[in-house]
Amino acid sequence: MDDTPAPPDDLEYRNVPGTRLTFRARQRRTDHTVWLSLALHLPAFLFSSALVLAAALGFDAWLGVPVWLPTSLWAASGILAFHRPTEGLLARYVLHLHRPLPAELTTLAPVWHEVTARAGVDGRLYELWVEDSDDVNALAAAGHIVAVTSRALRDLPTSRLAAVLAHELGHHTSGHSWSGMLGWWYAIPGRLVWRGLARVKPRLVRIAGRASGTALAVLVVLAGHVTLLTLKATYGLPLLLLSLPYLVAAVGRRAELRADAHAARLGFGETLALTLQERLAESSAPRAWERPGRAARLLSHHPDHRTRLHHLQKHL
Repeated sequence: MDDTPAPPDDLEYRNVPGTRLTFRARQRRTDHTVWLSLALHLPAFLFSSALVLAAALGFDAWLGVPVWLPTSLWAASGILAFHRPTEGLLARYVLHLHRPLPAELTTLAPVWHEVTARAGVDGRLYELWVEDSDDVNALAAAGHIVAVTSRALRDLPTSRLAAVLAHELGHHTSGHSWSGMLGWWYAIPGRLVWRGLARVKPRLVRIAGRASGTALAVLVVLAGHVTLLTLKATYGLPLLLLSLPYLVAAVGRRAELRADAHAARLGFGETLALTLQERLAESSAPRAWERPGRAARLLSHHPDHRTRLHHLQKHL
Protein backbone atom coordinates (compact mmCIF):
# COMPACT_ATOMS: atom_id res chain seq x y z
CA MET A 1 0.00 0.00 0.00
CA ASP A 2 1.34 3.42 -0.97
CA ASP A 3 1.61 5.73 2.07
CA THR A 4 2.82 8.72 0.03
CA PRO A 5 0.69 11.74 1.03
CA ALA A 6 -1.54 13.12 -1.67
CA PRO A 7 -0.78 16.62 -3.00
CA PRO A 8 -2.92 19.45 -1.61
CA ASP A 9 -6.33 19.83 -3.23
CA ASP A 10 -6.49 23.60 -3.75
CA LEU A 11 -8.40 23.66 -7.04
CA GLU A 12 -11.49 25.86 -7.14
CA TYR A 13 -13.99 23.38 -8.54
CA ARG A 14 -16.77 25.01 -10.52
CA ASN A 15 -18.23 21.79 -11.93
CA VAL A 16 -18.95 18.88 -9.60
CA PRO A 17 -19.16 15.44 -11.26
CA GLY A 18 -22.79 14.52 -11.76
CA THR A 19 -24.01 18.05 -12.46
CA ARG A 20 -25.30 19.13 -15.85
CA LEU A 21 -22.63 20.33 -18.26
CA THR A 22 -22.82 22.30 -21.50
CA PHE A 23 -20.50 21.20 -24.28
CA ARG A 24 -19.43 23.26 -27.23
CA ALA A 25 -20.94 22.25 -30.57
CA ARG A 26 -17.48 22.31 -32.14
CA GLN A 27 -15.04 20.80 -29.69
CA ARG A 28 -12.03 20.77 -32.01
CA ARG A 29 -10.65 23.36 -34.38
CA THR A 30 -7.53 23.88 -36.44
CA ASP A 31 -5.42 27.00 -36.02
CA HIS A 32 -2.78 28.29 -38.39
CA THR A 33 0.00 26.28 -36.76
CA VAL A 34 -1.74 23.07 -37.85
CA TRP A 35 -1.72 24.01 -41.52
CA LEU A 36 1.85 25.27 -41.29
CA SER A 37 2.92 22.01 -39.65
CA LEU A 38 1.22 19.88 -42.31
CA ALA A 39 2.75 21.97 -45.09
CA LEU A 40 6.23 21.64 -43.62
CA HIS A 41 5.81 17.87 -43.28
CA LEU A 42 4.81 17.55 -46.95
CA PRO A 43 8.38 16.98 -48.27
CA ALA A 44 8.90 14.14 -45.78
CA PHE A 45 5.58 12.64 -46.83
CA LEU A 46 6.51 12.83 -50.51
CA PHE A 47 9.92 11.26 -49.84
CA SER A 48 8.35 8.43 -47.83
CA SER A 49 5.72 7.94 -50.54
CA ALA A 50 8.46 7.65 -53.16
CA LEU A 51 10.16 4.98 -51.04
CA VAL A 52 6.89 3.08 -50.65
CA LEU A 53 6.27 3.32 -54.41
CA ALA A 54 9.76 1.98 -55.14
CA ALA A 55 9.15 -0.92 -52.75
CA ALA A 56 5.75 -1.57 -54.38
CA LEU A 57 7.38 -1.72 -57.81
CA GLY A 58 9.89 -4.21 -56.43
CA PHE A 59 7.14 -6.40 -54.98
CA ASP A 60 5.28 -6.19 -58.30
CA ALA A 61 8.32 -7.40 -60.24
CA TRP A 62 9.23 -10.06 -57.67
CA LEU A 63 5.91 -11.41 -56.37
CA GLY A 64 3.38 -9.96 -58.78
CA VAL A 65 1.68 -7.85 -56.09
CA PRO A 66 -0.23 -4.99 -57.79
CA VAL A 67 1.47 -1.64 -57.26
CA TRP A 68 -1.76 0.05 -56.20
CA LEU A 69 -2.28 -2.29 -53.24
CA PRO A 70 0.69 -1.35 -50.98
CA THR A 71 0.57 2.29 -52.05
CA SER A 72 -3.15 2.54 -51.25
CA LEU A 73 -2.65 0.83 -47.90
CA TRP A 74 0.17 3.25 -47.14
CA ALA A 75 -1.90 6.29 -48.04
CA ALA A 76 -4.80 5.11 -45.90
CA SER A 77 -2.65 4.01 -42.96
CA GLY A 78 -2.73 7.46 -41.40
CA ILE A 79 -6.22 6.76 -40.10
CA LEU A 80 -4.64 4.32 -37.64
CA ALA A 81 -3.29 7.34 -35.77
CA PHE A 82 -6.88 7.93 -34.59
CA HIS A 83 -7.82 4.27 -34.09
CA ARG A 84 -8.32 3.70 -30.37
CA PRO A 85 -6.66 0.23 -30.15
CA THR A 86 -3.72 1.49 -32.21
CA GLU A 87 -3.46 4.53 -29.95
CA GLY A 88 -3.29 2.17 -26.98
CA LEU A 89 -0.39 0.28 -28.55
CA LEU A 90 1.32 3.56 -29.37
CA ALA A 91 0.92 4.76 -25.79
CA ARG A 92 2.29 1.55 -24.29
CA TYR A 93 5.10 0.56 -26.61
CA VAL A 94 6.23 3.81 -28.24
CA LEU A 95 5.52 6.45 -25.59
CA HIS A 96 6.01 3.98 -22.68
CA LEU A 97 2.90 5.03 -20.77
CA HIS A 98 0.63 3.05 -18.47
CA ARG A 99 -2.95 3.33 -17.33
CA PRO A 100 -3.46 5.30 -14.10
CA LEU A 101 -3.41 3.23 -10.95
CA PRO A 102 -6.49 3.55 -8.70
CA ALA A 103 -4.73 6.03 -6.40
CA GLU A 104 -3.50 8.04 -9.39
CA LEU A 105 -6.95 8.05 -10.99
CA THR A 106 -8.49 9.30 -7.74
CA THR A 107 -6.37 12.44 -8.07
CA LEU A 108 -6.45 12.75 -11.85
CA ALA A 109 -10.12 12.12 -12.72
CA PRO A 110 -11.80 15.03 -10.85
CA VAL A 111 -9.13 17.49 -12.04
CA TRP A 112 -9.55 16.37 -15.64
CA HIS A 113 -13.33 16.66 -15.26
CA GLU A 114 -12.98 20.24 -14.06
CA VAL A 115 -10.63 21.22 -16.89
CA THR A 116 -12.76 19.74 -19.66
CA ALA A 117 -15.97 21.12 -18.14
CA ARG A 118 -14.56 24.65 -18.16
CA ALA A 119 -13.53 24.17 -21.80
CA GLY A 120 -16.96 22.83 -22.78
CA VAL A 121 -15.36 19.60 -23.95
CA ASP A 122 -16.50 16.04 -23.29
CA GLY A 123 -13.57 14.65 -21.30
CA ARG A 124 -14.75 11.07 -21.88
CA LEU A 125 -13.51 11.34 -25.47
CA TYR A 126 -9.92 11.28 -24.22
CA GLU A 127 -7.88 8.60 -22.49
CA LEU A 128 -5.73 9.39 -19.46
CA TRP A 129 -2.27 7.84 -19.14
CA VAL A 130 0.70 8.16 -16.78
CA GLU A 131 4.42 8.22 -17.54
CA ASP A 132 6.87 7.04 -14.89
CA SER A 133 9.22 10.00 -14.81
CA ASP A 134 10.89 12.27 -12.26
CA ASP A 135 10.15 15.30 -14.42
CA VAL A 136 7.10 17.54 -14.01
CA ASN A 137 5.61 17.23 -17.45
CA ALA A 138 2.62 16.12 -19.52
CA LEU A 139 1.93 15.32 -23.15
CA ALA A 140 -0.88 15.15 -25.68
CA ALA A 141 -0.53 12.68 -28.54
CA ALA A 142 -2.51 11.23 -31.43
CA GLY A 143 -6.21 11.98 -31.28
CA HIS A 144 -7.11 11.10 -27.70
CA ILE A 145 -4.00 10.52 -25.53
CA VAL A 146 -3.44 12.78 -22.51
CA ALA A 147 -0.61 11.79 -20.17
CA VAL A 148 1.07 13.26 -17.10
CA THR A 149 4.21 12.17 -15.33
CA SER A 150 4.10 10.34 -12.03
CA ARG A 151 6.00 13.18 -10.36
CA ALA A 152 3.43 15.73 -11.55
CA LEU A 153 0.69 13.61 -9.97
CA ARG A 154 2.72 13.15 -6.81
CA ASP A 155 4.02 16.67 -6.22
CA LEU A 156 1.79 19.22 -7.95
CA PRO A 157 -1.19 20.70 -6.11
CA THR A 158 -4.41 20.06 -7.98
CA SER A 159 -4.62 23.69 -9.17
CA ARG A 160 -1.26 23.39 -10.94
CA LEU A 161 -2.04 19.90 -12.20
CA ALA A 162 -5.18 21.38 -13.74
CA ALA A 163 -3.09 24.07 -15.46
CA VAL A 164 -0.81 21.42 -16.96
CA LEU A 165 -3.79 19.37 -18.16
CA ALA A 166 -5.45 22.50 -19.60
CA HIS A 167 -2.29 23.13 -21.63
CA GLU A 168 -2.41 19.60 -23.07
CA LEU A 169 -6.13 19.90 -23.78
CA GLY A 170 -5.31 23.03 -25.77
CA HIS A 171 -3.05 20.95 -28.01
CA HIS A 172 -5.92 18.56 -28.70
CA THR A 173 -8.66 21.12 -29.24
CA SER A 174 -6.42 23.20 -31.54
CA GLY A 175 -5.37 20.23 -33.68
CA HIS A 176 -1.68 20.27 -32.73
CA SER A 177 -1.65 16.65 -31.56
CA TRP A 178 -3.24 14.95 -34.55
CA SER A 179 -1.27 17.00 -37.08
CA GLY A 180 1.99 16.20 -35.31
CA MET A 181 1.06 12.52 -35.21
CA LEU A 182 0.30 12.46 -38.94
CA GLY A 183 3.61 14.14 -39.71
CA TRP A 184 5.45 11.59 -37.57
CA TRP A 185 3.51 8.63 -38.99
CA TYR A 186 4.05 9.39 -42.68
CA ALA A 187 7.74 10.14 -42.13
CA ILE A 188 8.50 6.65 -40.78
CA PRO A 189 9.83 5.14 -44.09
CA GLY A 190 12.13 8.09 -44.68
CA ARG A 191 13.29 7.96 -41.06
CA LEU A 192 14.13 4.25 -41.34
CA VAL A 193 16.12 4.82 -44.53
CA TRP A 194 17.98 7.72 -42.92
CA ARG A 195 18.92 5.56 -39.93
CA GLY A 196 20.12 2.85 -42.30
CA LEU A 197 22.31 5.35 -44.13
CA ALA A 198 23.67 6.59 -40.81
CA ARG A 199 24.79 3.04 -39.99
CA VAL A 200 26.39 2.63 -43.40
CA LYS A 201 28.19 5.98 -43.23
CA PRO A 202 31.13 4.81 -41.02
CA ARG A 203 31.78 1.95 -43.42
CA LEU A 204 31.82 4.33 -46.39
CA VAL A 205 34.24 6.58 -44.52
CA ARG A 206 36.57 3.64 -43.95
CA ILE A 207 36.38 2.67 -47.63
CA ALA A 208 37.09 6.26 -48.66
CA GLY A 209 40.07 6.33 -46.31
CA ARG A 210 41.57 3.33 -48.08
CA ALA A 211 41.12 4.84 -51.53
CA SER A 212 43.95 6.69 -53.20
CA GLY A 213 44.07 10.47 -53.17
CA THR A 214 43.40 10.69 -56.92
CA ALA A 215 40.33 8.43 -56.75
CA LEU A 216 38.98 10.36 -53.78
CA ALA A 217 39.46 13.69 -55.57
CA VAL A 218 37.64 12.34 -58.63
CA LEU A 219 34.71 11.21 -56.47
CA VAL A 220 34.50 14.59 -54.74
CA VAL A 221 34.53 16.48 -58.05
CA LEU A 222 31.94 14.13 -59.52
CA ALA A 223 29.65 14.48 -56.51
CA GLY A 224 30.00 18.26 -56.61
CA HIS A 225 29.20 18.33 -60.32
CA VAL A 226 26.07 16.20 -59.85
CA THR A 227 24.97 18.40 -56.94
CA LEU A 228 25.45 21.57 -58.99
CA LEU A 229 23.46 20.14 -61.91
CA THR A 230 20.67 19.11 -59.54
CA LEU A 231 20.47 22.56 -57.98
CA LYS A 232 20.35 24.21 -61.40
CA ALA A 233 17.66 21.85 -62.66
CA THR A 234 15.49 22.40 -59.56
CA TYR A 235 16.19 26.15 -59.21
CA GLY A 236 17.89 25.55 -55.85
CA LEU A 237 14.78 24.14 -54.20
CA PRO A 238 16.70 21.36 -52.38
CA LEU A 239 18.48 24.08 -50.42
CA LEU A 240 15.13 24.96 -48.84
CA LEU A 241 14.99 21.47 -47.33
CA LEU A 242 17.89 22.42 -45.08
CA SER A 243 15.68 25.01 -43.39
CA LEU A 244 12.73 22.65 -42.81
CA PRO A 245 13.85 21.35 -39.38
CA TYR A 246 14.18 24.92 -38.12
CA LEU A 247 10.80 25.93 -39.51
CA VAL A 248 9.10 22.86 -38.04
CA ALA A 249 10.64 23.63 -34.65
CA ALA A 250 9.50 27.26 -34.86
CA VAL A 251 5.93 26.16 -35.56
CA GLY A 252 6.15 23.75 -32.62
CA ARG A 253 7.23 26.55 -30.28
CA ARG A 254 4.34 28.68 -31.50
CA ALA A 255 1.91 25.83 -30.80
CA GLU A 256 3.23 25.58 -27.23
CA LEU A 257 2.55 29.28 -26.64
CA ARG A 258 -0.98 28.92 -28.01
CA ALA A 259 -1.60 25.99 -25.65
CA ASP A 260 -0.46 28.19 -22.75
CA ALA A 261 -2.96 30.83 -23.85
CA HIS A 262 -5.69 28.18 -23.92
CA ALA A 263 -4.93 27.24 -20.31
CA ALA A 264 -5.02 30.90 -19.30
CA ARG A 265 -8.43 31.42 -20.93
CA LEU A 266 -9.79 28.60 -18.78
CA GLY A 267 -8.63 30.41 -15.64
CA PHE A 268 -5.34 28.59 -15.07
CA GLY A 269 -2.93 31.33 -16.16
CA GLU A 270 -1.72 32.22 -12.67
CA THR A 271 -1.11 28.63 -11.60
CA LEU A 272 0.61 27.81 -14.90
CA ALA A 273 2.89 30.81 -14.43
CA LEU A 274 3.74 29.65 -10.89
CA THR A 275 4.57 26.18 -12.21
CA LEU A 276 6.85 27.63 -14.89
CA GLN A 277 8.56 29.87 -12.33
CA GLU A 278 9.23 26.89 -10.06
CA ARG A 279 10.63 24.84 -12.93
CA LEU A 280 12.80 27.78 -13.92
CA ALA A 281 14.12 28.04 -10.36
CA GLU A 282 14.75 24.28 -10.16
CA SER A 283 16.86 24.22 -13.28
CA SER A 284 20.31 25.43 -12.27
CA ALA A 285 21.69 28.18 -14.45
CA PRO A 286 24.25 26.53 -16.77
CA ARG A 287 27.66 28.03 -17.31
CA ALA A 288 28.28 29.86 -20.56
CA TRP A 289 30.08 26.90 -22.15
CA GLU A 290 27.31 24.50 -21.01
CA ARG A 291 24.44 26.43 -22.53
CA PRO A 292 22.91 24.99 -25.69
CA GLY A 293 24.09 26.66 -28.86
CA ARG A 294 21.92 28.82 -31.04
CA ALA A 295 21.35 25.97 -33.50
CA ALA A 296 20.16 23.70 -30.68
CA ARG A 297 17.76 26.38 -29.42
CA LEU A 298 16.40 26.92 -32.92
CA LEU A 299 15.83 23.18 -33.33
CA SER A 300 13.93 22.90 -30.04
CA HIS A 301 10.17 22.40 -30.36
CA HIS A 302 9.55 23.86 -26.89
CA PRO A 303 10.24 27.49 -25.94
CA ASP A 304 12.23 28.05 -22.78
CA HIS A 305 10.43 28.86 -19.54
CA ARG A 306 11.32 32.56 -19.67
CA THR A 307 9.79 32.91 -23.13
CA ARG A 308 6.63 31.12 -22.02
CA LEU A 309 6.33 33.35 -18.96
CA HIS A 310 6.83 36.46 -21.07
CA HIS A 311 4.02 35.53 -23.48
CA LEU A 312 1.79 34.37 -20.65
CA GLN A 313 1.83 37.77 -18.93
CA LYS A 314 -0.70 39.28 -21.33
CA HIS A 315 -3.21 36.54 -20.45
CA LEU A 316 -2.99 36.94 -16.69
